[in-house]
Amino acid sequence: MRFLHTADWQLGMTRYFLNGEAQPRYSAARRAAIAALGALATDVDAEFVVVAGDVFEHNQLAPRDVSQSLEAMRGIDVPVYLLPGNHDPLDPSSVYTSALFTAERPDNVFVLDRPGIHEVRPGLQLVAAPWYSKAPTTDLVGQVVGNLGGFDGLHAAPVDGVTRVVVGHGAVDILVPDKDRASLIRLAPLEAAIARGAVHYVALGDKHSRMNVGSTGRVWYSGSPEVTNYDDIEPDPGQVLVVDIDESDPLRSVQVDARHIGGWRFVSLRRAVDSGRDIADLDINLDLMPDKERTVVRLGLTGSLTVTDRAALDTCLDRYARLFAAVVPWDKQTDIAVMPADGEFDDLGIGGFAAAAVDELVTTARSTGEDADDARAALALLLRLADGGAA
Repeated sequence: MRFLHTADWQLGMTRYFLNGEAQPRYSAARRAAIAALGALATDVDAEFVVVAGDVFEHNQLAPRDVSQSLEAMRGIDVPVYLLPGNHDPLDPSSVYTSALFTAERPDNVFVLDRPGIHEVRPGLQLVAAPWYSKAPTTDLVGQVVGNLGGFDGLHAAPVDGVTRVVVGHGAVDILVPDKDRASLIRLAPLEAAIARGAVHYVALGDKHSRMNVGSTGRVWYSGSPEVTNYDDIEPDPGQVLVVDIDESDPLRSVQVDARHIGGWRFVSLRRAVDSGRDIADLDINLDLMPDKERTVVRLGLTGSLTVTDRAALDTCLDRYARLFAAVVPWDKQTDIAVMPADGEFDDLGIGGFAAAAVDELVTTARSTGEDADDARAALALLLRLADGGAA
């Protein structure tokens, strides 16, 4: 038996830092990932697709977002099972119970809207742990598996020839420092359920990077099929998991294969810039990046520059801000000191009052007073205008 494990589609997601038309292109890319999932499902002959939570960014979506999302799911030729997560819980405002969703839901799309067993076919069950609020007070996955009590589900499930896939959402306890959080998914009971043959695979959502959890090889986060955060935070996004469970094997051996379908990148760069050569190197580095329209660069720069070099840096960054989906200052990793160099403004070809004003700006820029930054910015603008650069 083969299926696709995915999660965290977060359809309708916006990113405040995207330039102009980049946000609509990013939204379209998130829907395109669904189409890629459908093609992959056909290519690998998957029996179904399971989405382990956060299908939508939130419950208050524009009708257009809901309709376009459902239309994308309609194009998948196998059943698609959606688990409500923390972004789109089954609360009173749930998108899943809205009139629009109910009216337009394709026949191949099913919502895992109750905790416990959902039969895919004889001998194959999904064991779902949907969210009903953004702040659950218990381990929802633990409840449906039955190790933590409070739910009469699989507590005494026999090894009876039924293949069971748990579908959950949230943080696993071994991955976070706050072990006392009530909603954490406890790994030890899950692994015990796997060991006794009650369940055979655990499909999780919430982490946006692909991740194998624990030691069984049967508990996985698929990650988001399209990137949502920078690569220093989200190192392995854009993945879908192809999961094979051997139903002819009494132990239900599992094989997991990751396939990359994402098209965007969110890149974090740190660079030291202390000279014109460093700026030229940065220029080359940015120029060589492919797919600029689908790439966001978060840039952390440190160093000490003359006003002339700072103006050159600004010109460089202005150019790439027009080419990339976004170039975002990484404030916590940025610290550039700007100081006028001796003789830096001697060749401007101005005199009289204007020359005196420039000298006053240079003096102010070299100070530590409140007006120093404004003076440096004014000098940089002056140089760019003198060189014919864009203001």
